[in-house]
Amino acid sequence: MFVNTSQQLAEKKLLVLYILDKIQPPLTNSQITQFVLENDMMNYFMLQQFLSELKESGFILEEEKQHTQFITITEKGRSTLNYFINRIPQSQKDEINSLIHEKENVFEEKREIKADYIKLSEEMYMVRLSILDNDLPIIDLKMNVDSSQRAKEMCDNWRANAVSIYHGMLNLL
Repeated sequence: MFVNTSQQLAEKKLLVLYILDKIQPPLTNSQITQFVLENDMMNYFMLQQFLSELKESGFILEEEKQHTQFITITEKGRSTLNYFINRIPQSQKDEINSLIHEKENVFEEKREIKADYIKLSEEMYMVRLSILDNDLPIIDLKMNVDSSQRAKEMCDNWRANAVSIYHGMLNLL
């Protein structure tokens, strides 16, 4: 029977943190599990154990959006990953980056970015910006602005940068 050393187990946890750091926007446990299992990175039970331990240690966070749990890496997790990143072989990081790049469309297909605005009065427009994942909103913002030009700019910026804006907001919160 194959026995993992504590160093190998720690490296696998770093690998999980690396994956969570690189895959954007946040995924559900089942999406992460599918990605890891499809690419033979580790077995199901090991992954679930690591996710549980990383959550208990404050390295990852589960956030509920519309009755769906999304897993994100915390600042503590990102800082730990950055400190120990050299323990993950470059070849493995390259492989993961390539796999994530290949799967980006699959992850994004389930996400829809919406941006629109309506005129409330002569000097007031309501802008609505959202990201839907499997038809469930993971973020839904409504803001009032004073011009149609500003409303249009916000919608254009959201369409181009929604995912990075969303992650920036998560990091600030």
